[in-house]
Amino acid sequence: MSSKVFGKARASSKVGVELDQEGKAVTVETREDEEQQVKFKEIIDLLVAAGYFRARIKGLSPFDKVVGGMTWCISNCSFDIDVNLLFQENSTIGQKISLTEKIVSVLPKMKCPHPIEPHQIQGLDFKSIFLVIQWLVKKVIETREEMGDHIREFSISQFNKHHKMPQDIQLEARKDTIRDAVDTLHDFYRPVRKYTHSDKAALSTEEAKVSSTLLEYGRKLNVQKRKSKEQEDKMVPASQKVTVKEELDATFSKISVKNDQGETVDDEEEAIRIAQEKTLQAVMGGMSAMSGREIEGKLASKVIGSIVEMQSHEIKEISTIYAQKKAEIKAAVVNKPKTAEQIHLETVEKLKVKMDDAQEKADEIITEAKKIKQENDEVVSELEEARKRKSEFDEKMKELDEIEQNADKGILQKLRSLVAMNENLKQQEAQFKQQCKEEASQLQNQIDELIVQINTVTSVEKENLTVVEKQCIEDSEKLDKIRFLLAAKNRSVASLARKIDEVPTRAELTQYQRRFVELYNQIASKHKETKQFYTMYNTLDDTRRYVEKEVDLLDSIYDNFQTAKISAANMAQYLKHFEKIVEGIKSNKLKLEKKRQLEKMKRDELTEEYLALVEKHRLYVKTIRDFQEECRKNEILASKITE
Repeated sequence: MSSKVFGKARASSKVGVELDQEGKAVTVETREDEEQQVKFKEIIDLLVAAGYFRARIKGLSPFDKVVGGMTWCISNCSFDIDVNLLFQENSTIGQKISLTEKIVSVLPKMKCPHPIEPHQIQGLDFKSIFLVIQWLVKKVIETREEMGDHIREFSISQFNKHHKMPQDIQLEARKDTIRDAVDTLHDFYRPVRKYTHSDKAALSTEEAKVSSTLLEYGRKLNVQKRKSKEQEDKMVPASQKVTVKEELDATFSKISVKNDQGETVDDEEEAIRIAQEKTLQAVMGGMSAMSGREIEGKLASKVIGSIVEMQSHEIKEISTIYAQKKAEIKAAVVNKPKTAEQIHLETVEKLKVKMDDAQEKADEIITEAKKIKQENDEVVSELEEARKRKSEFDEKMKELDEIEQNADKGILQKLRSLVAMNENLKQQEAQFKQQCKEEASQLQNQIDELIVQINTVTSVEKENLTVVEKQCIEDSEKLDKIRFLLAAKNRSVASLARKIDEVPTRAELTQYQRRFVELYNQIASKHKETKQFYTMYNTLDDTRRYVEKEVDLLDSIYDNFQTAKISAANMAQYLKHFEKIVEGIKSNKLKLEKKRQLEKMKRDELTEEYLALVEKHRLYVKTIRDFQEECRKNEILASKITE
């Protein structure tokens, strides 16, 4: 009996209910394949990894998940197709066939290497669909990587066009000052031509041409056989180095020796210097001055360079030594005729005066150059800080871009609106504070004026002064009341803003509706499963009870039969008792048959009610679709009217 009630179903089959084109329930048996289920799970995992999170919704059918994922992938590939891939959940059979045919026609245009037919998609052949889904997901990821860099660069360029950082604004404000400072340096140290050579054809050698060109710009070419300052510092020991004072002492000692003995010193250095002076005089003889400034300096360039580099106190000491030596020379040659050395000393004295003037100008130029260099260093340090801040800002922007890509767009939009509202409120608060400060300053000015008037008024004007004070107190009270009212208004505005935020938008309501529908479907499926378990349990319990009765009855029949077959009377009584048992079983059978008929009638009524509800649901879905289409048309017409 139990085998008749509960037959074993096939392990690879599943009984399900589907709707036909008229909306009627049709019971079908579909065969399951473990490999197909594995491929289906892999397809869902691929779609979720690519970003199609609707594939995780349990209330959707496998067809809606797979076809919706394919449509989403094709839309995100940024491929130009002349096909309207409008995907709707719970579509009719005609819409499903049309959509699958469109998808199959689009895939060859996208150069998909895996062929597929519409019946394979509609029949949920996951083995064939998996290869196409895998290729589409790979294409979506490649497109996202390609477009993500362009979008990020475009957003950064748009931000740099319309917005600036505070460091960039400060650098932009100081750019003109920096440019003026650099231009001043260029103008100050620009070479200026002081002389011009009248007969350049007379210059035969290259050295003479170079010397002439340098002299035209106020410079000299040193041909003395001496090493550079760096080489001297490296090669000469510290104990053998001489200062400028010692050089001057040596120079003046040579001159004094010449004056005392009447002899000339003939060494290589002096000979080269005299030859150089003669060459310079010969070259300068063919030049004419281009400005009012004359050539300054026949003194050794080494001595002049050392004097310029020295500090001010050393220059003063050298000046005193020079004055003493000059007095000694004058005392020595007071009654003698002027020699070449005396003429040279006079020339040195004149050059000393000019050298002092040049030293003052050089000091001014050095101090100004130091200031400009210091300003330049400050500007360079500020520029480095600005670059560091810019790099930090770029890193933060990259982090924000990653957070924005991973975050929910609805939440981001809401946060942006809240931030904009907060900035607006801050701006209003700042304006109000500024207005209050202005009013307070005006009132303070009025109070100061009144205080001055109080100090200068006469006894007759004191009565008016009390009136003014009362008016001031009243104004301050009014100001307090106005501030109190403004605070109340701000609180009401904040409460209204919170109430506005509490009201959900249309998108949020739609999302809530979808979530409630999904939750309702899950609850309904769970309730149905629980009812089936209860029914199954009750049926099994009834079956067990009837089987136990059947076993007890058979045992009693078998036991009574052994005693009944002894005599005919016992057998007759046994048969009568057996007939009563059969009649009782028949009556129980009739009762159960009536109960079955009642349950069958209830089932038929519920089936009719279910079909009516399915028809209503179909009409409801159709009405919603028509309403959405009309709303879309209304929005298009409204946009055209506004334009």
